[in-house]
Amino acid sequence: MNKKKIINDPVYGFVSIPSGLIFDLIQHRYMQRLRYIKQVSMTHLVYPGALHTRFQHVIGAMHLMQLAIDTLRAKEVFISGEEEEAALVAILLHDIGHGPFSHSLEHTIIEGVSHEVISSLLMDRLNIEFKGQLDLAITIFNNQYSRPFFHQLVSSQLDVDRMDYLNRDSFFTGVSEGVISFDRILKMLTVIDEELVVEAKGIYSVEKFLIARRLMYWQVYLHKTVIAAEQMLIQVLRRAKELTKSGIYVFATEALQHFLQHKIDAHNFTSSSAHLDYFTKLDDTDILASVKTWANHEDKILSLLCKGLMNRHLFRTEMRAVDFSDEDVRVIQEKVKREFALDDHDVDYFVYYQRVYNSAYSANHNPIKIVNNNGNLIEIAEASDLSNLEALSQRVVKYALTYPKDIG
Repeated sequence: MNKKKIINDPVYGFVSIPSGLIFDLIQHRYMQRLRYIKQVSMTHLVYPGALHTRFQHVIGAMHLMQLAIDTLRAKEVFISGEEEEAALVAILLHDIGHGPFSHSLEHTIIEGVSHEVISSLLMDRLNIEFKGQLDLAITIFNNQYSRPFFHQLVSSQLDVDRMDYLNRDSFFTGVSEGVISFDRILKMLTVIDEELVVEAKGIYSVEKFLIARRLMYWQVYLHKTVIAAEQMLIQVLRRAKELTKSGIYVFATEALQHFLQHKIDAHNFTSSSAHLDYFTKLDDTDILASVKTWANHEDKILSLLCKGLMNRHLFRTEMRAVDFSDEDVRVIQEKVKREFALDDHDVDYFVYYQRVYNSAYSANHNPIKIVNNNGNLIEIAEASDLSNLEALSQRVVKYALTYPKDIG
């Protein structure tokens, strides 16, 4: 069977599948599941074009990894064929542990378990199925390989994962502020002492990358209406779990029913392989089918929340740089209780308070290093003549209060 296939990607054009192993991994049901998980969750309710998937993202990230490896080889960095395939496999599988609606429900379906942990568990399963062919890829993914630049390409502050999602999310949302010069950044990468660094002439492209990341977070990922929709979806699942626990029948697919009926968290997730089995059967369609059905449920709270999501009658989110007082929250809660005839317990389904954080760059965690013309390594904030690059490393906190628009 010919496994040297080409995928036509809307962002990069033709993307080659470089090996039989990678073809077989892409064909695996764990990977195919990602076709049915949206990359940016509820963002399509604000930017209608944002319907791209995790599958598209990992294929794009793999393509950028190939370009990065080609660049490094051209600069006489030795990379064996085995290392190349392992790096491509590591980035291809890095998001395989994402659940329905990506980050939105990450700690709702399974409490306290990140998608990185689930990705690692699924990679271990695949390695058994593929008779140890993923050993080196897993070592790179877990940052245990003797050449750390491979892991930096997979996961760091200047990795191909971030390059693809910024470029792709900008493309599909139409938010031009997220456009980055990914091709120039890749051409400026090099390796010194087995660590990934950037040549001095690439500093402006990296600066633009960091600024674009900050803008995309405020304008897309942390958009106040996106926050409202995500919170409504979280509360829908919370209510469905509560009703199921109290003995009230709530329709769900077999896989979703498993997570409604059982409290699964970091303490018991690995106690049974069935939990992971059911998780690999979940995608956006399980949630959407349920939400459509629950819109007509006899439970008023579940029905209101689901109708709001399906009809895009979304809650309002107020976002401030100054925190809300307890009195601010109490006033909103009282209005909501009167409007919807709710008790103190149930009002939490309609009023949510949270802090949101945005930090485009951290100089203290795996900093981006620039190699100057003398061969010296300098941290990018120190090397940059952009006065606000240091400001980008500051963690910005905003406070959000979400509640129904109906109360005025």
